[in-house]
Amino acid sequence: MSSNKKCSILLIDDSTVDLRVLMELMSARQMRVNVAFNGRDGYHKAVLLQPELILLDVSMPVMDGFATCRMLKNNERTRPIPVIFLSAANEVEKRIEGLSLGAVDYIGKPFSEQEVIARVGIHLNLVYQRQSPHPEINPDEPDVAAELARRDAVLIHTATDYLRQHINSPPSPEALAKILGTNEKRLNQAFHAGFAMPVFSWLREERLRQARELLALTETPISNIAEHLGYSSGANFSKAFRERFDCSPRELRVALQRGRQQKEIEGS
Repeated sequence: MSSNKKCSILLIDDSTVDLRVLMELMSARQMRVNVAFNGRDGYHKAVLLQPELILLDVSMPVMDGFATCRMLKNNERTRPIPVIFLSAANEVEKRIEGLSLGAVDYIGKPFSEQEVIARVGIHLNLVYQRQSPHPEINPDEPDVAAELARRDAVLIHTATDYLRQHINSPPSPEALAKILGTNEKRLNQAFHAGFAMPVFSWLREERLRQARELLALTETPISNIAEHLGYSSGANFSKAFRERFDCSPRELRVALQRGRQQKEIEGS
């Protein structure tokens, strides 16, 4: 996100222990943190505060995380806010349900602090790219750290845009750096600063994010999705997808279709 503006994160969780850890993680990275201890309070705070990202538990008093996510995605003010489930409910069925409700990610508890930061960084930068697709550099800016951050933002934006355009046949790390007029070390440093991971770890995450989106929004055959995203075979795609989301592409698509059908029934 912009170096001049703190990211706004809303944590919705009834575990004071987890909240304390998450608050320390986010605050240490200059993020502005708000907290809610149950889903209903969290929903109201999301409407009022308009955070840039929500970390949401599943099992909570008053209103659970799934009900909260449904309300968030049915409200025009909160629908665009990315929701990441962070829960001890790690069963495949729970993960599928969370993703089918519109969450962008699902992290199991006990969680790895590095994983949380990496996933949060990915989705915040996606928000930033949507809001500021062409970050500008001010040559008169006296703050060297801010200037470097802006240059990182330009490099990251250019790199991620190029990789998305060539997602099925990306260049080697060395070739990508040359295309962008930099070197491999500098490029990876920018990605570590922005996403807490190197370039091709980001690419792996981006492929799976796009896969989930295509499964949710289209009827494209799974084998075609795998080929489009650069997987050497449908089996390799299914393996990578299951390792990431704890379910197969087909299982997720079926769950999403059921969810849409249920919404149509409720709306008729």
